[in-house]
Formats: sequence, C-alpha cells, structure tokens
Amino acid sequence: MTIVKTIEEVRAQVRAWRAQGLTVGLVPTMGYLHEGHQSLIARSVAENDRTVVSDFVNPIQFGPTEDLATYPRDIARDAALCEATGADLIFHPEADEMYAPDFCTYVDMDRLTGGLCGKTRPTHFRGVCTVVSKLFHIVQPDRAYFGQKDAQQLAVIRRMVRDLNMPLEIIGCPIVREADGLAKSSRNTYLNEAERQAALCLSRGLAKGKAAVEAGETDAAKVRAVIAGEIEAEPLSRIDYVELVDWNTLEPVDSTEGSILAAVAVYIGKTRLIDNFIIER
Repeated sequence: MTIVKTIEEVRAQVRAWRAQGLTVGLVPTMGYLHEGHQSLIARSVAENDRTVVSDFVNPIQFGPTEDLATYPRDIARDAALCEATGADLIFHPEADEMYAPDFCTYVDMDRLTGGLCGKTRPTHFRGVCTVVSKLFHIVQPDRAYFGQKDAQQLAVIRRMVRDLNMPLEIIGCPIVREADGLAKSSRNTYLNEAERQAALCLSRGLAKGKAAVEAGETDAAKVRAVIAGEIEAEPLSRIDYVELVDWNTLEPVDSTEGSILAAVAVYIGKTRLIDNFIIER
C-alpha cells in the first residue's frame, strides 16, 4: 500500500491501473478511521480490483464555530487499518493541494440540503459536494462507498451523481455500531465516560421508534414523539432534530408508508452525534 499527497500521484497510479484493465473503488473519509470506515474499505476491496482511500479533513465543510481545529487526526493509525483491510492507495493531501489560495468554485444543491443537518450547518453540504466532486474527478472511480450513518450525505451524493451524470456507482453501506448500540463515529472520542453512556439515548430512541413502526404505527408524528421522548429523558442530551423524511427527497412526511428515513442529531455535552434508521414498507 502507498500513501501519496498530490493529485498527480493519484492520477498517475490510476492511469497505470486502467492500462491493466482494472476497476477502481473509492472510499472518501476524513481520517481517524474506525470499524465503520473499515467496513466500507472491505466492501470496496471485495468489489473492485483496486481501492483508494482519501484521508482528508475537508476545511470547507466546517462552519466557523465547528471543530475543524480539534477534529481527530492520526495518519499512521489510519494507514495501518487501511493496509490490514486491503486498500491499495491512501490519498492524504494538504488543504492547499485541494484548494488554491484563490479557489472560488463550488458544487451546491438547492434541494435535499435545507433540512436535517442543513438547518444548523447551512454551508456543510456545499463543502461536502465540492470535495467529493473533486475526489471523483481526481480518482475517476467505478464505485464510491459511503456509510448510512451519514444518511443525508449519502442521499445528497447520490443525487449529485445522478443530476450531474457522473459515471460511477454510489454504494451505501450499513451503520456499524459498538456492542452497546452506539453508532461508530470519529467524534465519539470527544465523549467523557458519563457522556459516552448518555449517548446511548440516540440508539435507544431510534430502536423504540423502529419497534413502534414494526408494531404497525403509521403516524410519523407519533413515531417522532416516541424517539424524542427517549432522548429527552437523558439529562445530558440536547436535541438538534428528530425527523421522519422521505428517503429519496428528504422532505418531511406524515406517514411511515413508503421509503422513510428516521434521523436524529443530538448534542451530548458539546458533542453533536447523528444516527438513523430506514423504513421500507
């Protein structure tokens, strides 16, 4: 496995693979990898001849008061996980390799991004779409892999690829959880012991909401109330949102019939965590 820091190095390697007729998978990440990322890498390794992992904390998807400076980074640890899982190349650029000093071109979307995380992070998805679009142009993969934990991101990237006729397949992969149910996240490292225990209210609330749906509840407002009630019972929690939306359009729904995303964002202390489940009826 090789670690490269420049766009031209990535392109040169991909050209060599293409000359051999090999397929290429891409796993875009912001580093500090965990078992959730590892599951994406393993899927790419299984489905492609070569796998590229991008390891880049993207500055333009962070708001001015968000955790860019403190976001965890450990490229040596990341490289060990990638190599053990079978990745072939890590693209680990500096910010100035991805963005020139006078950079002024962005990829934006006027639907799918206004609700859920977009309500409180209004520039976030412009940053995500821009960096992911750049990575697709740099690597030109056959397939790219994203986790369902970031469900809105997955929906947004799928729509961007469709709308802009990008020649690749987007593969969504299941949420990977800790043994006690907490969704794997690089931001879990911010939690102290009490907060880590409190964070289980997200998965508990979603589990109760899912159980209500499976028991026959079709009123989205009632399912939302079940989820919110469990989270609000935790003193260290502060809800950003609890929403049920159409999984394709991300528009709010009144009924749980169809393809529905139940998603939550919750502050545990100062740490913002997200989680979700998908209903198919």
